[in-house]
Amino acid sequence: MSRIGKQPVTLAQSVTVTINGDNAITVKGPKGTLTQSIDRDIKVEVKDNQVLVTRPTDQIRHRAMHGLYRSLVSNMVKGVTEGFTKRLELVGVGYKATNAGNTLDLSLGYSHNIIFDVPKELKVTTLTEKGQNPKITLESIDNQLLGAVAAKIRSLRKPEPYKGKGVRYSDEYIRRKAGKAAGK
Repeated sequence: MSRIGKQPVTLAQSVTVTINGDNAITVKGPKGTLTQSIDRDIKVEVKDNQVLVTRPTDQIRHRAMHGLYRSLVSNMVKGVTEGFTKRLELVGVGYKATNAGNTLDLSLGYSHNIIFDVPKELKVTTLTEKGQNPKITLESIDNQLLGAVAAKIRSLRKPEPYKGKGVRYSDEYIRRKAGKAAGK
């Protein structure tokens, strides 16, 4: 058995889980509703305020999906109760970030500003304090979408290893390289 897949997902009082006939699971909570389609071989059932995920055989394909779908259901339950947050930091002289609604305006050292439309499912805020790097905070109930959007924003100017300039996650460690002077 999969170590992750065999663990039940505990539901809070305010969360309801419904399983449709076409193997789609819907999780409804105080922050919203999420839906995920599940492979037809994987069985999902709700018992005693817990969601149990089971697989029919020990085939490689079934074992691979067992832990995956349990983690997806767990993330859905956590998303509709607490939500997820990603924080990005802009490191570099003159780098700026502002937002108007869900439109993010980034100045990342290019000849033009980058206008990035954030999906409506996400909430974006920017913070610029004197003497600090500009910060972008993304919040959502959908962990997959949140990670994809954060990765796309980071890819607009990845951190470089010499000075560490670029867009990075706030908890990310950038491994630095020595410059030319260190070679002599």
